[in-house]
Amino acid sequence: MERKTRAQMDARYQWRLEDLYPSDARWEEDFAAARPAIERAAAYKGKLGTKEGLLGALRAYEAVSLLLTRLYSYAHMRRDEDNGSAVYQALTDRAQALLVELGAATAYMTPEILSVGRQAVEEFFRQEPALAPYRRFIEGQLRMQAHTLSPAEERLLAQAGEMASAPDTIYSMLTDADFTFGSITGEDGEKVELTSGRFIPLLQSADRRVRREAYETYYKKYREFSNTIAATYSASVKKDIFFAKARGYSSSREESLFENEIPESVYDALIEAVHRHLPAMHKYLALRKKALKVDQLHFYDIYAPIVPDDGMGVDYETACAMVTEGLAPLGDRYVKDLSQAFTQGWIDVYENPGKTSGAYSWGAYGAHPYVLLNYEKTLDSLFTLAHELGHSMHTYYSNQNQSYLNSDYPLFLAEIASTTNEAIVLEQLKKKLTQKQQLMALCNYQLEQMRGTVYRQTLFAEFEREIHRMAMRGEALTCQALTDVYRRLNQEYYKGVEIDDDIAIEWMRIPHFYRAFYVYQYATGFSAAVAFSRRVLSGDERKRDQYLSFLSAGGSKPPMEILREAGVDMESPEPVEECLKTFEETLDMLIRLMEEE
Repeated sequence: MERKTRAQMDARYQWRLEDLYPSDARWEEDFAAARPAIERAAAYKGKLGTKEGLLGALRAYEAVSLLLTRLYSYAHMRRDEDNGSAVYQALTDRAQALLVELGAATAYMTPEILSVGRQAVEEFFRQEPALAPYRRFIEGQLRMQAHTLSPAEERLLAQAGEMASAPDTIYSMLTDADFTFGSITGEDGEKVELTSGRFIPLLQSADRRVRREAYETYYKKYREFSNTIAATYSASVKKDIFFAKARGYSSSREESLFENEIPESVYDALIEAVHRHLPAMHKYLALRKKALKVDQLHFYDIYAPIVPDDGMGVDYETACAMVTEGLAPLGDRYVKDLSQAFTQGWIDVYENPGKTSGAYSWGAYGAHPYVLLNYEKTLDSLFTLAHELGHSMHTYYSNQNQSYLNSDYPLFLAEIASTTNEAIVLEQLKKKLTQKQQLMALCNYQLEQMRGTVYRQTLFAEFEREIHRMAMRGEALTCQALTDVYRRLNQEYYKGVEIDDDIAIEWMRIPHFYRAFYVYQYATGFSAAVAFSRRVLSGDERKRDQYLSFLSAGGSKPPMEILREAGVDMESPEPVEECLKTFEETLDMLIRLMEEE
């Protein structure tokens, strides 16, 4: 089955990037205006020692940053429609270069704010009420005092930004634009083109031959470029360490978590908690082996449903209706605002040649959010829709209630709203379904979500921790070294599964590794989401309103404070432990249901 081109698709299933820019020509007009705007922001250099200079600089920076964000997001999303498009590759590169230029031109701001000092800045706030919306931004600068360099050094680091993005760009071009995986024989005997978007759905096939063929064919392509990918990832890790050392951090992990105001203890505590609950994972794997009736469980068996899903994969329109109905406990206003996504050009639905794989929510302040999907008629795609719309509604409410500089929520909060949406929809479906087979299918799905989001992402987090430690010790990050670490972790997490040479190179296909120390937040976010979903589904309007306040808070306060005010304390062990106990309870429920068969 060949994929449709974008030109062959109904416009209803494509996002409307015209809401950002009606044409490339209009984009070019803003691009032409961007450099003078950068110069206006740069002109305040040396003037931040007065309240007038500080206010003017912040207003100029805010205006040009918003403009460049709009330029970059439009160009990048156009490129994501077809990564092979030379036109939008060029627009993206040009916009990215401007962002680097802005960073270099405004590198003076943090050192100057620091030289002015907290006492003087507080006096400026007292004298000038117009500075109030910038308090959180300035507090962030003051907090970075120990890791801020001289103006000349800051400018040099900013100028290196475009070069530093090379590993991620090269990896994306290689795997999204250049890779073709060929075809395999599907369940019906017909040839099926293997793509990144179809990989997991094929691994969910009931036909083990299809799963094995997809698995082996997919990893064969990565194996062909294993040394290139290893070198690319090694360069990314070394880039992280360079910038961390340059700023006086003990490690790149400390830098990443410090910027997000997260104690490193949260990261390590997550890994420790998951290790305590690994026996539950091994118990689940034993159930999977028994249910699939295989002599040896392989990784191409991991995604296959262990109970029939009874056709719970639905078409896109039905999925939209199910998600809307499932999220009703969030209130009429939420549902009304959400409905815009389906009718106002927020979502790019189906896969096409060259389109970026996976799914995301993105956009620019002042315009509605956008969602990229590669929708397939699967239960997973239904929940991916709910997930990405959770991101979008978080952005939508944050943008409505916060200024531009306060609207961007930190990484630690980013996965909470999306996963809360999934958890609420899943629990609503559980209540609605009456057939035991469907209930078992949902339990299977829930277990897989927890395996994939809590256990698997924690494995990724542990891999990143180990690889960065190796690099800090001066050890070479060769393909073999990276593969050995990944193999060992899989042996620990997936006891009872055959650890073959293909799964040992799975690290090669994880794009998030190029955004170091990001993935752990999927696991912490999932844990917080379990807590929030239970609060919302309790029917307590106060708890629901607390959650909606969380959605509206953006990055206006430290993330731990935002969560505590909404009723969830992630510095305590309870949310992660509660989530992992939910995994165990769901597993026991599925075992009981299967034994009744």
